Amino acid sequence: METTKDRILDATAELFRRYGYTGTGMKQIVAQAQAPFGSIYHFFPGGKEQLGQDVIRRSGRMYQDLFTTIVGSAPDVLAGVQNLFSGAAEVLRQSDYADACPIATVALEVASTSEPLREATADVFESWIAAGTACFADAGVPRSQARQLAIQLIAVLEGAFILCRATRTTEAMDVACADTLASLRLALSVIPTTA
Repeated sequence: METTKDRILDATAELFRRYGYTGTGMKQIVAQAQAPFGSIYHFFPGGKEQLGQDVIRRSGRMYQDLFTTIVGSAPDVLAGVQNLFSGAAEVLRQSDYADACPIATVALEVASTSEPLREATADVFESWIAAGTACFADAGVPRSQARQLAIQLIAVLEGAFILCRATRTTEAMDVACADTLASLRLALSVIPTTA
């Protein structure tokens, strides 16, 4: 059963994806969560900034689990990465280009104005890089190159989200996918084989 705290976290994550941190108000959060106003301060005594940190970290874990599931359920890492980008493009289309990554949205807004929120977004990005590095290394890419590929994937995916939302087309997501797959294919092609 979903608790009031869960509803607040879920509602806030959705609102951050659509409107960002500064564009999301506390009254909007409680209305979306169908929760009493005082419940925010009961669960998050540090107010909006604490709520923001918790939402960022929780959303970060959720998206990391989604990445692991999508790539892990594919027949190979190339298909998994293709599925990741295709899924992101589909979510954008279905949400009329309103639903993107809450981590990047918040990071763009508050990285230079809120150190706790900057740290939370940096921690999430680093955990995603670690997960991507492990995924690519498990596929046979040398670890140092696997980390570079993980950073590339996240950078082009987040950049594609921004361009897609602005242009209201998934062309940037398609280009980002093709470039990431080309880099991954190249990295996989130089894996030494044993006789």
